[in-house]
Amino acid sequence: MTITRISSNERLSGAVTFNDLVFLSGQVPGDGLDVATQTREVLARIDALLAQAGSDKDHLLNATIYLKDISEGFAPMNEVWSAWLSPGLAPTRTTVQAELARPSVWVEISVIAVRK
Repeated sequence: MTITRISSNERLSGAVTFNDLVFLSGQVPGDGLDVATQTREVLARIDALLAQAGSDKDHLLNATIYLKDISEGFAPMNEVWSAWLSPGLAPTRTTVQAELARPSVWVEISVIAVRK
């Protein structure tokens, strides 16, 4: 059984694969953007990491979404999220409000998927 680490540094890996499972660390956007724009950027990062790991959004099992302010960010994030998902292929999901790593970050998303 082989563990493969993708986009690693001394602190974390962007993705880790084990057998057919793909685990992504929390993906965050750049600074200074609104919730919808940050969500699109984070989802693009997720798409890229999943592709490197041999998967895609249609193979998601679970997503955890962290929002800086759930009362302000939930609706715009959901609009982008729902447009990104393929119809009928939504993963399980949890969304919580959390204090994120930088004040300018409104959204962070981590996912678990299976390889294609």
